[in-house]
Amino acid sequence: MDHGHGHGHGHGHSPAPPAGRRVRIFIAALLVPCALATLVGIVLLWPSGGPPPTAQPVAQQPVHAEVTATSKADCSPGSGDGQCLGLVLKMADGPLPGRDLVQVVPVEPGSPTFAVGDPVVLGFSGGDPNDPGSYQVVDFQRGTPLLWLAAIFAGAVLLLGRWRGLAALVALALSFVVLLMFVLPAILDGHNPLAVAVVGSCLIMFVVLYLTHGPSARTSTAVLGTLLSLALIGGLGAAFSVAARLTGLDDQTSNLIATLGTGVDARGLLLAGVVIGALGVLDDVTVTQTSAVWELRRANPELGAPGLFAAAMRIGRDHVSSAVNTLVLAYAGASLPLLLLFTLSGRALSEVVTTQDVATEVVRTLVGSIGLVASVPITTALAAVVASREADVEP
Repeated sequence: MDHGHGHGHGHGHSPAPPAGRRVRIFIAALLVPCALATLVGIVLLWPSGGPPPTAQPVAQQPVHAEVTATSKADCSPGSGDGQCLGLVLKMADGPLPGRDLVQVVPVEPGSPTFAVGDPVVLGFSGGDPNDPGSYQVVDFQRGTPLLWLAAIFAGAVLLLGRWRGLAALVALALSFVVLLMFVLPAILDGHNPLAVAVVGSCLIMFVVLYLTHGPSARTSTAVLGTLLSLALIGGLGAAFSVAARLTGLDDQTSNLIATLGTGVDARGLLLAGVVIGALGVLDDVTVTQTSAVWELRRANPELGAPGLFAAAMRIGRDHVSSAVNTLVLAYAGASLPLLLLFTLSGRALSEVVTTQDVATEVVRTLVGSIGLVASVPITTALAAVVASREADVEP
């Protein structure tokens, strides 16, 4: 009988055989308290409902429009400078749908470019709808290309993963539900952002892993490995954010505080981002390691826990090196404008690295990477112990 099974990042594997009684008891003894703690956390941190009482009202009403003509225009009426761009916009909704509107926008290095046919979003202040000064071009419409991109992504996942891909898409949707219905409202409700992120990440992890990979000893082992690694990331992040005196008060957090009109735990928001950002990569590593251990066990049932651990760690070393590189490059790509600004500043590297903005990304990247590296031996050791004690069942 052929017991060889390939494995890659898609985690394609045969269904796991049922676990023996002792294995089930062992897993339950570790996993049930974690699940109960997650449920208790959800109950304690559940948002009270309704908008934050201190939130500022929305200043502008969005209006959809399309650019129908462009021409050079004076920045100030009658100045004759011709340094601005005049846009003729046809409004699709708002107070005067179907009407044309003229807007003058500056032409500067930091300004976007406009062309005929561009779909844009106007901000309507609520004043006289016939007065062009009551409107302002604030953004482009991006709904259609984003929908097409989402459709292509979903099609690719379904084409390759089939039913497992469908389960992955449902799990992804549920992850967004947890973020939108629990994590964000709970933080805005005044709860500790790190606690909310840990509980929300645990809930996402339980839902995603069991829905995508099915209930089995193998999946439960990946859940345990992810839990322990998340705990390590949260602890390291809290310790080093305090040691490095990171405030978390970047431009976006400052804007959030100004919008809410009240204080926010900025450092907690920073740590929450570290935990949630690392969760997706941990999922990949822990599932890969548990699958590797089970496939090694199936290929050679004589291997005990030490042999399984040693063999799977050889796989894990290759996997973690690429995963860490992925995590570092993801953070570097997100911070590329910031890195370019500091490159042009002419300051020494030691000064740049220790500034608030860069040090925040350094701590975020290194803490996530340490948790990622640690997840390999943690998950592999758990998987080796569980798989070596699992009842021998032919696939």
